[in-house]
Amino acid sequence: MDSDKRPLASTIEALQELRSAGHFVTLATGRTRFLAQDLIYQLEFDNYILCNGSAAFLNHNQVYKHLLPQIEMQHFVKEANGLGIDTVFVGIDAYKRNTSFNVANIENAMHSVGSTAPELDYNFAKREDIYQGLAFYDTSLEHYFDEKYPNLSFVRWHENGVDVIPKGGSKAATILAIAHRLGIDQKDIVSFGDGMNDREMLQASGCGVAMGNASEEVVACANRVTDDNDHDGIWQALDELGFLNRAIEKRA
Repeated sequence: MDSDKRPLASTIEALQELRSAGHFVTLATGRTRFLAQDLIYQLEFDNYILCNGSAAFLNHNQVYKHLLPQIEMQHFVKEANGLGIDTVFVGIDAYKRNTSFNVANIENAMHSVGSTAPELDYNFAKREDIYQGLAFYDTSLEHYFDEKYPNLSFVRWHENGVDVIPKGGSKAATILAIAHRLGIDQKDIVSFGDGMNDREMLQASGCGVAMGNASEEVVACANRVTDDNDHDGIWQALDELGFLNRAIEKRA
């Protein structure tokens, strides 16, 4: 999506061309279905990988589930709360926060992905399957929890926001699992990303393409770099790779 959180017309056209040519196309996002559903329907995705790889759907049917280890996550949340760190539990179709230490901080981080701070619900994790967590702390605590919770991975997506996902889970792992299921070779996977949670995916792909707006750390994990998310970066790379048949006028 562009800086206004909307897909470019060139991206929509590129997706249509890829599908018409018979390529398998999937969305891979850190978002849950609740936050990704508008994009899923707008871009007509039948296949999508959600929650940083903790859930996968083919033809809208769930084919993969990797839930957070419940006990370890509870221990992490208890410690985080003791440090004044807000936490959120993420289900497949909803997410709720456990605390209200700094709601403005949560709001700021969630706004960066086009969302808002979730509602408070202390019992959400008791009722729902939990695919991932969110923790809101800055880089001064980077890697602080890594060794304490060996079955959890902490992936930063905002200066004040971190995804908490099952150890060994990632967009990359799930993409490779789906590719194997469909008989697609790893060398034939092309991925696009611009966030910290895209690094493993870019590295695992036959061709990992970093968007021009990605940080240097993300770019270092890619095979090539395209234009940014406001200037037809996806179209440009697909065209250069020979996937598209029609040229478009470069947009300002």
